[in-house]
Amino acid sequence: MTKIVFYKSGDVFYGFEEHGHTGYGEAGDDVLCAALSSMTMLIINAIEVVYASDVEYTIDEKTTDIKLIARGAIEDEDEKKRYAISGLITAYFYQLNDLTEEYYDFLEVEAREMPI
Repeated sequence: MTKIVFYKSGDVFYGFEEHGHTGYGEAGDDVLCAALSSMTMLIINAIEVVYASDVEYTIDEKTTDIKLIARGAIEDEDEKKRYAISGLITAYFYQLNDLTEEYYDFLEVEAREMPI
């Protein structure tokens, strides 16, 4: 099972941690794992390239553990950029919650209040 914990400060999502293999399919053929990886990389690339904002992340290829912190969602001087960065992470949270309806044995999602 993959567990994903989202970080938020007040109503602002600014990061997340992903732990564990989904176990939905065999390694290399796990469509749920591939979906999570694709969405995570989309968020990283959007924050770094599209919004030109720093994003701290680590990806452990062996354990598939990922940690992402986007301080720009809280600290950027540009209000629109803060809103956009947080919006990406918030959208990921809701997308994963939708996926848990079908993949509840393989995916767990929660949000935690964690000051940056």
